[in-house]
Amino acid sequence: MSQQKFSDQSVIVTGAGQGIGFEIARQLALNGASVLLNDIDETICISAANKIEQQGGKCIGLSGDAGDVLFINKMVDHAVSEYGKLDMAIANAGITLYADFFDYTPDAFNKVLQLNLAGGFFLAQAAAKKMKEQRSGGSILFMSSVVGHQAHKNLAAYAVTKAGLEMLAKNLVIELSPYNINVNAIAPGATLTERTLADKEYTNTWSRITPMGKPANTSDIANAALFLVSPASRHITGQSLIIDGGWTSVSPSPY
Repeated sequence: MSQQKFSDQSVIVTGAGQGIGFEIARQLALNGASVLLNDIDETICISAANKIEQQGGKCIGLSGDAGDVLFINKMVDHAVSEYGKLDMAIANAGITLYADFFDYTPDAFNKVLQLNLAGGFFLAQAAAKKMKEQRSGGSILFMSSVVGHQAHKNLAAYAVTKAGLEMLAKNLVIELSPYNINVNAIAPGATLTERTLADKEYTNTWSRITPMGKPANTSDIANAALFLVSPASRHITGQSLIIDGGWTSVSPSPY
């Protein structure tokens, strides 16, 4: 993608200290965007922003809870203060709390919903308000998951949030299209990140059950994210794109 694709554009990427979020933020910055990178861990957040700056991108880090509405508003205001405007918002932050349905606690359920679903909802709300005021349009992207499409053991609450984000993207077409704001979701499948690589069997397991023969790299997901927030996709809205090497077409369980 040309360096000019995102020149003079600013973006917020939440949960971007590592993994998929980091690669999305990195690629956007290296393609000309001014990035506000968020992560709840301050050390990881600042380190990630510094890495992008060292590679030649424009990036500032802002640590905080992307599920907290007050912080979300602060983050949007900070991006506008630093960069003069906000053009894109990518709700990548999320948590996965595995548990059997019969043992799932209200506390765990509320934590997952607050960050994954409310965090995406209120980031979209705050960002869209700024974009509406600016009268220059914009793009919003939610991070869903293949488990929003196919059942996966011990992930009932997580799956609810991911399916909810996809419906949110569809519903917001009504609200945001009059302001030239498009809104979409991407649904990654198995992806090699710092977290998943901690499981020594992860690569072999998902290589065996993925039709394309391997799990995704973070760049596979980031490539799709950049397309959906780029000028090339301005007429695409309310859609969810699955990136899983074909897994949801056959859906074998890893267990």
